[in-house]
Amino acid sequence: MSETMSGYHFTDDELRDGRPIPPIGEWLEYDGEIVPCRSGLHMSVCPFDALEYAPGAMLHRVELQGDIQSHGNPINKYVGRSRRILATIDATALLLEFARWCAIQVLHLWDVPDVVHKYLTTGDESLRDHAYDAAWSAAMDAAWDAAWSAARAAARAASRAASRAASRDAAGSAARAAAWDDQRTRFCEMVAESFS
Repeated sequence: MSETMSGYHFTDDELRDGRPIPPIGEWLEYDGEIVPCRSGLHMSVCPFDALEYAPGAMLHRVELQGDIQSHGNPINKYVGRSRRILATIDATALLLEFARWCAIQVLHLWDVPDVVHKYLTTGDESLRDHAYDAAWSAAMDAAWDAAWSAARAAARAASRAASRAASRDAAGSAARAAAWDDQRTRFCEMVAESFS
């Protein structure tokens, strides 16, 4: 008996090689050489990792076995010879909800237009186009302001820029890592709720 792992795999309406999605419980087999990211049947233990490789919004809870190999540093994907689907959901609504949740986490960083705030907090699709237009306009204004601020700061403080940048980069890296962990945790919780 070979080792079996459980995890997640995203697809579109068919597999990447054009075959139909197999029925739940049916083992899909791969006969060729097993090479991570190139050949074999893939899955990620964490659904957030699987999201990185998602060609579509169909999310499958799967089992993988046979010649299992890991990929990534840190490991974020596995490949094996046999995979079967245990359960499937159309994750479109889940992905939209997650995207809104991520955006809500950074609302405090900018002067968010009311329509953007309302769309993000309610998910009201009738507001999406207006929210997009308002966010785009605000982003363009912020980018223009940031470009001018950066130019002025560079002219005033060129000699001090390197040391400040290093401390900002260290603080920024820590903040990005914490945000990444929060996103990972939240997405896994949402997926678990969707499959329960």
